[in-house]
Amino acid sequence: MLYQREFRAFTAVVVAFFIVILLGKPLIRMLIKMKIGDRAEFNQEELNALMKSKENTPTMGGVLLMGSVFITTLLFADLFNQYVQLLLVVIVMFTVLGGSDDYLKLVAAHRKVGSRDGLYRWEKILFQFGIGTIVAVMVWQYAGDSDSARSLTLPFMRTYIPGMETLTLSPNVIILGFGFFSLIAIFMVMLMSNAVNITDGLDGLAPGTVTIASFAMMVLCYIAGSSEHAGQLLMPYVEGSAEMMVVAGATAGACLGFLWFNCHPAQVFMGDTGSMPLGGLLATIAIIIRQEFLLLIIGGVFLMEFGSSVLQIAYFKATKGQRIFKCAPIHHHFHRKGWSESQVVTRFWVLAVILAMIALVSIKMR
Repeated sequence: MLYQREFRAFTAVVVAFFIVILLGKPLIRMLIKMKIGDRAEFNQEELNALMKSKENTPTMGGVLLMGSVFITTLLFADLFNQYVQLLLVVIVMFTVLGGSDDYLKLVAAHRKVGSRDGLYRWEKILFQFGIGTIVAVMVWQYAGDSDSARSLTLPFMRTYIPGMETLTLSPNVIILGFGFFSLIAIFMVMLMSNAVNITDGLDGLAPGTVTIASFAMMVLCYIAGSSEHAGQLLMPYVEGSAEMMVVAGATAGACLGFLWFNCHPAQVFMGDTGSMPLGGLLATIAIIIRQEFLLLIIGGVFLMEFGSSVLQIAYFKATKGQRIFKCAPIHHHFHRKGWSESQVVTRFWVLAVILAMIALVSIKMR
């Protein structure tokens, strides 16, 4: 160890922040010059009118955001750590997937005029499934003979028997086989990558909520990577997972830096190039430390956004044209109800902080 892990993690926050701050303006000028701008194209005229001011705002800013996370991780993380290596692979794969989707939305002439679909839905699902499968297989292999690294961790469930001198698994712990482990991992990767993607619809909403989630994941990685703290809090101990604090810290710092340019009125959007890898990254960290359910609480805003879209589509089809919300995802519903964009974003940030606090406090209640 060149430096104490905690120091490197918080240094990663600062460095990732300043990388984005320093390179943000040049990137925005380059994107404007290349005419890589967003378009307000939704299936509701009222929403198009609300979002009209965002036309031609540069998109694909996620290249800088994820590039900052990647570079900062290379600088400060232990690159021999298998979990860090996996996270770097996930960043690259999802950034390529999201970038391809953004590129096709902007320039692909063979797409139907006015379409915002980018990659076809089945293409995105296929690639997300493939990345999720890679994550599942690699994490399973890394777990080795450790039952705690393959356990199903439910809220308020104790992983270990309290008061024992060594970490002794509780008889109530559910040890997953490869099949169920893989299903959960693939589901989480696909869910979170899409949920964060859907959340990225208002200025500052996605980077702000991901910043909050990333700081919460830093805490969980710190606990999971320490046998002492994991034993005290009765959480699964996963050897080597504390090194992911650096990656989570880099993610938080990069998102804070991006928020500088993405806050209302946004100068640049991250696009799928940023939102997809951010969601995939959070999911992969949660899978490694066996805290998928806590991530669902921490990322409650993302689930609310995703769930509102699914409900809206299902209800619309079932009732042949009726809607539950004025518009989905739900941030557009509140926007159309009269909340200003800044009000929606700030209130969702507050909700994200509350959910993160609930998730972290619940650890103590095991």
